[in-house]
Amino acid sequence: MSDLPRKAVTRTAKLAALPLGFAGRATWGLGKRIVGESAEIVGRELQQRTAEQLFKVLGELKGGAMKFGQALSVFESALPEEVAGPYRAALTKLQEAAPPMPTSTVHSVLEQRLGEDWRELFLEFEDKPAAAASIGQVHRAVWHDGREVAVKVQYPGAGEALLSDLTQLSRFARLLGPLIPGMDIKPLITELRDRVTEELDYALEAQAQQAHAEEFADDPDVVVPAVVHQGEQVLVTEWIDGVPLSEVISDGTQAQRDRAGQLLARFLFSGPARTGLLHADPHPGNFRLLPGGPEGEDDWRLGVLDFGTVDRLPGGLPTPIGHSLRLTLAGEAEAVYELLCTEGFVKESIDLDPDAVLDYLLPIIEPAQVEDFTFTRGWMRSQAARIADPRSPAYQLGKQLNLPPAYLLIHRVTLSTIGVLCQLGATVRLREELEEWLPGFVADAEGTEDASDENATEAGDDLEAAVEA
Repeated sequence: MSDLPRKAVTRTAKLAALPLGFAGRATWGLGKRIVGESAEIVGRELQQRTAEQLFKVLGELKGGAMKFGQALSVFESALPEEVAGPYRAALTKLQEAAPPMPTSTVHSVLEQRLGEDWRELFLEFEDKPAAAASIGQVHRAVWHDGREVAVKVQYPGAGEALLSDLTQLSRFARLLGPLIPGMDIKPLITELRDRVTEELDYALEAQAQQAHAEEFADDPDVVVPAVVHQGEQVLVTEWIDGVPLSEVISDGTQAQRDRAGQLLARFLFSGPARTGLLHADPHPGNFRLLPGGPEGEDDWRLGVLDFGTVDRLPGGLPTPIGHSLRLTLAGEAEAVYELLCTEGFVKESIDLDPDAVLDYLLPIIEPAQVEDFTFTRGWMRSQAARIADPRSPAYQLGKQLNLPPAYLLIHRVTLSTIGVLCQLGATVRLREELEEWLPGFVADAEGTEDASDENATEAGDDLEAAVEA
């Protein structure tokens, strides 16, 4: 294929074709119905054609369009099966693959960023990419000291493309509604735009990845490849083999699914506690299952990749989110409502029934109520339907809750991780992870209230993650 399309007019035209194409296919479907074909068959063909075009356009454009597609792919668990089914295979492809950059472009970037003698840094370098993502692609190589490495090369013009795509997608948000029914995608696009600059900075990514690699160096459950070399638009890290999580979702055994789910939950909550950073891009393409866990070669570890997007939480996840979860599980409606009001989740002009708020929250945090919980697409859909149905009391109440923007990323990471757990169909001891890693979830002798007061600002924002997820 040609180089990453950078001209705004070209990319805009391709993105505009998505909703226009949907309208055209809907007309085609009506025509098929008129001549007597089954509505079910026509509907299935229509959804399949839409999914194929969605992957083709987003995959070819890469940039923000592909990032948007990857974000959508972890939310398909919330969609009705008749809608999610045709999209699933096409969206999953976005997690692991995309059309590659031409070899000449890759070599040009390496020469510019590593020097004319860049080949001397490697004993071997594979021109065919091992993986391609939204802003760069990865090549397998052997570093000059013999280590197998992954060489991440940023697409030329990626920054311009990211901003252009997400701006255009935001304008088309309403038109894109039919592509992903029942999903409010404009806030998702806005949040992705807010992270563009950080994700393009490989120096920040290298710092975040190395911090995790050092912290988890001797961990029996989690593997993070160390950083070998970092330059502008090029990042070299140790290579790790493993089973992509997307393959576990599609073909894994139940034991693999459960183990992967448990480790994902553990990493979600332990990462901030141990590193002060939250890995904020939890789509399946960024995880691998590696053999050699605590129980031996037949056990599994979780390999974690891509630290381009992180949330910086120096004190770990703020104490008040654990505090609020504990109060909700205990049924203390008045205390929960008071905390919501104090932290700004309920504006001063709004007056809600504390018991109604508790009824809204309890189904969402069901996984924390039991010793182990099986995450399923059906459960995810039931929660989405309850909150998204305008006729539902939960929908009416949810509209009145305030969502502090500072914690949009924590919210998305939590929701995305839950989406992946549902795709896995994993049985997870979530409460065990919360007790181990989430400050404030277990009451201490000194009184958790003091800790929550110290972190009042973070409380509301982190609670937002619980409320919305």
